[in-house]
Amino acid sequence: MSPEPTDVRGLYFEEYQVGQRIITTGRTVTESDIVSFAGISGDFTQIHTDAEYSKGTPFGQRVAHGLLGMAIGSGLAAQTGVMEGTVLAFREIKNWKFMKPMFIGDTIHVELEVTSVKAISRIGGGSVEIVLSVINQDDETVMKGIWVVLIASKPS
Repeated sequence: MSPEPTDVRGLYFEEYQVGQRIITTGRTVTESDIVSFAGISGDFTQIHTDAEYSKGTPFGQRVAHGLLGMAIGSGLAAQTGVMEGTVLAFREIKNWKFMKPMFIGDTIHVELEVTSVKAISRIGGGSVEIVLSVINQDDETVMKGIWVVLIASKPS
């Protein structure tokens, strides 16, 4: 049995405001990340795993899986602690776009911006829409979309 957390680090529903922005730390995408993700997902597509094949593509090198970028972005967002202990459910991803490739050696960070909050009394909290932008070391947005998360209200 896991111990119950004693401190809530995350923001409660009432603490989210439209326009609120959070910027994560950075993380460099490695060859090991790509190989591990291929193994976990079963996606060994050559553009991700074959250096010689990838030389002949428009990118000229291996490209990280788009879903790997989403996963790393999710982890960076989680590391901020903004939802730790307060998130009830991850409800939806909307309008996700892969705009630029991610390569081995790219360092990405995530910028989160709250765009909508809606109280849902029956769940004891509300819905928060957050635009996530995954940005590389050249300040280029490589992917972007909207998370809809359900967040708990502050205890009475």
